Amino acid sequence: MDRASPVPLYFQLARQLEEAVADGTLPPGTLLGNEIDLAARLGLSRPTVRQAIRTLVDRGLLVRRRGVGTQVVHSRVRRPLELSSLYDDLEAAGHRPATRVLVDRVELAGPAVAAALGVPEGTGVHYLERLRTAHGEPLAYLRNHLPAGLVDAAALETTGLYRLLRAAALTLHTARQSIGARAAAPEEAALLAEEPGAPVLTMERTTFDATGRPVESGSHLYRAGRYSFEFQLMVRP
Repeated sequence: MDRASPVPLYFQLARQLEEAVADGTLPPGTLLGNEIDLAARLGLSRPTVRQAIRTLVDRGLLVRRRGVGTQVVHSRVRRPLELSSLYDDLEAAGHRPATRVLVDRVELAGPAVAAALGVPEGTGVHYLERLRTAHGEPLAYLRNHLPAGLVDAAALETTGLYRLLRAAALTLHTARQSIGARAAAPEEAALLAEEPGAPVLTMERTTFDATGRPVESGSHLYRAGRYSFEFQLMVRP
């Protein structure tokens, strides 16, 4: 710690801990001990240590567990905004994805779903609800409508939806997507291991194949503390 630096000590400590988590020096599951022990070990005041820990808890890198102490958790999933499957993105980043299919049924399309999929209202469509986890922790609650007969939902326990669509000889071409945030309803919070009213990120997406036909419409929720979207912005000439 540089005590002569204008950078507050709590911020220096938080930055060092964050770097140690990022480079694997403090792997997920590591117990940091309680604030008193940490303060004594580092030669810092307890309020300084407490503020540094609170900063990293708020950023989703640490978690306080009653009876256990402060523990390192898996880093936040950062996902680029492109036409890709969450399952594939997690797998490519080494996040060990898994899926639990909660609902798998054919239902009649209401006005919103019919408009999104370009089918007459009352058409039978495939409805799916899935809980996506990474490293055994809930990450996303996924709801999708698709034209009936496109995919076998049983396979979604071990692979991603887009992979199945491509296996069905569909060429995914473009998507219309919007991102937002809101408070989690009690049943949503329970699935995502959050408190009711906790902030969640939302994504609404309709995907089209190379012919311009809608092939899926999704409404997804993500844990705000464990997930973020990344944008690449270009300056218009």
